This record gives sequence, C-alpha cells and structure tokens, in this order.
Amino acid sequence: MPMTDPIQPPPDEDPAGEVSAGQEATQFTPGLYLVATPIGNAADITLRALALLKRADLVACEDSRVSGPFLKRYGIQTPLFPYHEHNAAKVRPQLLQKLQAGAVVALVSDAGTPLISDPGYKLVRESIAAGIPVTALPGASAVLTALSLSGLPSDRFLFAGFPPAKAAAREKWLAELKPVRASLVLLESAQRLPDSLAAMAKMLGGAREAAVSRELTKKFEEVRRGSLADLAAHYAAHGPPRGEVTLVIGPPGVEAEATAADLDAALAAAMPGQPLRQAIDMVAAALGLPRKQVYARALHLRDSGSDDG
Repeated sequence: MPMTDPIQPPPDEDPAGEVSAGQEATQFTPGLYLVATPIGNAADITLRALALLKRADLVACEDSRVSGPFLKRYGIQTPLFPYHEHNAAKVRPQLLQKLQAGAVVALVSDAGTPLISDPGYKLVRESIAAGIPVTALPGASAVLTALSLSGLPSDRFLFAGFPPAKAAAREKWLAELKPVRASLVLLESAQRLPDSLAAMAKMLGGAREAAVSRELTKKFEEVRRGSLADLAAHYAAHGPPRGEVTLVIGPPGVEAEATAADLDAALAAAMPGQPLRQAIDMVAAALGLPRKQVYARALHLRDSGSDDG
C-alpha cells in the first residue's frame, strides 16, 4: 500500500529536549544505534532517528531495496550495508571491526524496531561483549501497535513470533503457549492465517478472545476482533486477508462457554465457504461442542434458510 507523505519537522524542533534537530546530528558518539523505522506510514519516524541516520557512517539493513527508498525519501545518502539472516555470520565481524574503529553504525530492520523477528540480536550481544556502546532509538512497532488496538489486556503479554508452518509442530507450539497467563502477540503470513486460526481455536479454545490486525498504519488498516472460533470461521469462509498480519490473543481463563448464538454465528460464517462436513468439524473443534450438536444445528440452518431458526 502507498505510504502517506512524510511530515516535514519544523527546523527548530527539539526531539531530545536539549538541542535542536539540526544540532543533534553532531551529538552522536561512536557506537551501535538500534533505529526503529516505520511499519507502513513513512511519517512515523522520529526526528532523532532521522538525525542519526544522516550522521551515521553506515546503515546496516536487512534489505537495501526496502531501506534505500525510505532513506532517499528523506534525502539521506548514508551508505547501506546489508545485514540479514543469510549473511550475518560473515558480515557481523566486519561490522564489529568498524565499530571498534570508532564508526557510528545504525542498525535498522525492514520495518519497525530492530531485533523483533530479525537477526540483530547477535550483533548487539557481541557489541556489548566487546565494550562497544549500544543505544536504542525507539519508535514504531507492529507488536505494540497491534496490542494497543486489540482491546485485550495489555498489562502482561508475550511476543511469540511466527507459529511453525507445519500442522503438527504448530499444535505442539500452541500447546506450550496455552497455559501462559498473558495476552499473546504473534506474527503470521496472510496465506497461513486461516489454518493457524483454526489450529488456535482447537488448541487454545474457541471462546478465547483475539484480534487480527492487518496493514497497520497504512491506508487500509483493519482490526477484526472476536473469539478465535469466530475469526477462524470468518477467514475460512472469506479466505486469507491482504497485507501483513499481527495477531493478539487474550489470556486464558476469561472465556465464556459457547452460546447458541455463538454456534449460529460460527456456522453462518463457515458453511458458505466449504463443504458442510468440513464446516461442522471446524466449528465443533473451535467451540468445543459435540459434533452431533453442531451437525443437527447446521442441518436446521441449511434446511430452514434462517439465521436464527
């Protein structure tokens, strides 16, 4: 999706509370700087981050095809230095050598805060071990943005990254997370979302509350809230969404037992998009109801053509 036009900061804006934006570019001392970048809307970049990116000797980035256009948008010509999971072992010693020689190095991810689902952890760890100063410049984060918008408890949460792609490994992974008494924040590919939600409804409980966020901070931002059963049924019927997805699942222990209305809503969402047998199996597993009960209600809804019988 297209990014909105960037906000041009006033020339005397004071992001650090001590110096102006123009002066701050001279205040960065040698070391590694972890710089958060926008997750979609190009205006979501701090003045301090822009100053550092202009001042740095190089910008270590996941993909120059992503970071390059973003820096160009702000007139920043700092050299880019690819650093990603495929070259990290080879490139990391080179970055450490530059840091030890007194360079100012900015580490950015393709979007959001570095080290959240990207390879920066080992570089930070080895920099600390070598006595190299490490500084974080906070900013945008899909994890925190989705959590804030979810309407679910945010006083305690666990970021668990991406679920395994294979069904058996995913179910084992979810079983380990089920007793965690905190909201869960996950990332998932749009294509795998329907299958993952069905597995989550089965393993975590269909009545557990959740929120699916996509295209955060972009023009077509959307947050869909509901039980895991309702969300699984919706995406089974309508297919994968477009854009990048962040999923928040509420903590255990606050679910209500599935009501007749929950059953009807789940069936109404699931039945149009798949064979009746498959819809019944999915809804029964998601809501934790006997298949015989779900089957009888599904036949009634189908034969009556009514949403409420």
